[in-house]
Amino acid sequence: MNDLIKRAAEDLVQSEHAIALTGAGMSTESGIPDFRGPDGIWTQDPEAEKKAYEAYEMFKINPRKFWEERIDPDSAMRRMFEMFGELNKVLPNPGHFALAELEKTGVLKSVLTQNVDGLHTKAGNTNVVEYHGVINKFRCIKCANRFTPDEIDLDNLSAKSNLPPLCECSGIIKDDGVFFGEPIPEDVRNKSEEEALKCDLMLICGTSAVVYPFADLPTLAKFGISRFRTSYSGEPRQKVTIIEVNAESTPLTGTISDYLIQGKTGELLPRIVEEVRKIL
Repeated sequence: MNDLIKRAAEDLVQSEHAIALTGAGMSTESGIPDFRGPDGIWTQDPEAEKKAYEAYEMFKINPRKFWEERIDPDSAMRRMFEMFGELNKVLPNPGHFALAELEKTGVLKSVLTQNVDGLHTKAGNTNVVEYHGVINKFRCIKCANRFTPDEIDLDNLSAKSNLPPLCECSGIIKDDGVFFGEPIPEDVRNKSEEEALKCDLMLICGTSAVVYPFADLPTLAKFGISRFRTSYSGEPRQKVTIIEVNAESTPLTGTISDYLIQGKTGELLPRIVEEVRKIL
């Protein structure tokens, strides 16, 4: 274990463009509950789970009805978003702070995350790509402009029957989080692919690597190809080192990744940072 931690630190320091991919394993260490476990969010409220799967279709078919349910204090849709809203109270854990420290040293260039909790930004990372969006923002589906809750006064809009909320470009505004069945926003997908193709080291932290298309980014980084990418330049890839820091092995282990450091990200990432400091 110690040898792998030192190896990871050396690989990071020697890299020119290191990036991190992070998943739910990092968030659960901050106390964020899962969705389908014994005490999961949807286990306790199956109706909210049903609404989560229906939300995007409802939004596409009738945005006004979606927003009316989204605001209605008695609706399952409102309860679902209130559950997500509780994530705003959660604090980063040592793993998040370790990645922020790696960015401050100049070693880590960006973080690409599946998580919607905004904890990487809270911890201090400044170049974060939130692949599935973030719970405390809204997004225009036409121009992709993002808005904070302070900029979208939902209660006032509802009182004036001005639903759905509209952007200055006339596009309809929805929650920034990517709903089931919703495509990844084009700007996010392009930035993620750009970073994957640019990196020479990818640090994969706390993800089971089974949720696509996010889970295909390591393959894109390693080989320059992806079944989810619409175009491919055909240019050969430079050597890319892929390191997993995960509690368990994943489909990437032994195939795409160069090595796995097995354990909790909140314990292992600070140890890697400590070794990086010794080298710098």
